[in-house]
Amino acid sequence: MNSNISYNRIIYVYATFWLIWIGLHTYVLFDVGIRLNTALLDSVLTNVLLAVTNFIVFITLKYYQPSKDNFFYLRLWAVLLAIANTAILLWGFRILFSNDHVYIELLNKSVTLRFCYQLLMIATITIINWLGYYLLEQQSLISRSQQTERMAREAELYNLRQQLQPHFLFNSLNSISALAGSKPEEARKMIQQLSEFLRHTLKKDEQQLVPLQDEMHQVHLYLEIEKVRFGHRLQSIVKIAENCLNQMVPVLVLQPLVENAIKFGLYDTLEPITIRIDVSCYERNLLITISNPFDPKTSQADKGTGFGLSSVQRRLYLLYARNDLVQTEINENLFTIKLMLPQT
Repeated sequence: MNSNISYNRIIYVYATFWLIWIGLHTYVLFDVGIRLNTALLDSVLTNVLLAVTNFIVFITLKYYQPSKDNFFYLRLWAVLLAIANTAILLWGFRILFSNDHVYIELLNKSVTLRFCYQLLMIATITIINWLGYYLLEQQSLISRSQQTERMAREAELYNLRQQLQPHFLFNSLNSISALAGSKPEEARKMIQQLSEFLRHTLKKDEQQLVPLQDEMHQVHLYLEIEKVRFGHRLQSIVKIAENCLNQMVPVLVLQPLVENAIKFGLYDTLEPITIRIDVSCYERNLLITISNPFDPKTSQADKGTGFGLSSVQRRLYLLYARNDLVQTEINENLFTIKLMLPQT
């Protein structure tokens, strides 16, 4: 529908343009002493031939777009068309108005002017058409390039998310295996929690962003699974400002960071630890802080920069095109990860 409206508008503008030129052409000839009917016929034939010629140019350039290197041939084409049109008009007018000596005299004197008029009109419209098609082609190339880039980015995001699930699943199954013999009830509970966690994960598989409330539900399920695994050794404190619950976050962005905190804080100690998650909002940004204690004597800082953290950094860069959204801090025996997620 819009295409038809646009096409009809182009025809209307094109026809109006040539009608105006016919009027001006007629007026000029009449003003220099040519009879009105002769001036009108001269104007109509001249400008109709020009209109047809330029329409042919328009159609030709639609299917053949010369490169910048071949722009010379486009100008040569305009010159040859102007010569051909001028020759046709001179031949035709000499036959049509052979008895009008005043007109024939003016016709002979205006050969150069008529050629220049033909060349100017053909060259101008040819260049406008070529430029229009060239810009459309460049726009199409940019659009295809952006689409290809977006598809590649989405594929990489999907790949990163798919890597996270087996990574977490592998650890959980190991824990279930360890509990199955000694604590079957806890193993059964862990299987149920794992099932619910994975079910919610699959439901969000096609989403890039989810409300913080949904993401924190996944984190809660994950922590419950890990608490079955580690028992009283793992504690958590979660504080979220109520006005942040509906803010949007990348799906499954927090679980690998919480997993990273547990691994970094719990694996090298037999003492209980507390994972702390704080969420606040300010200036169209969502700030999420995840902190865990660690023993600098037995732990190494580079453990905090494993697959989970690096995958989150990469995902945030792909989604927001920024490298400054993830920060880590080590302050004595406390390791902290800070996420700053822009909100629209």
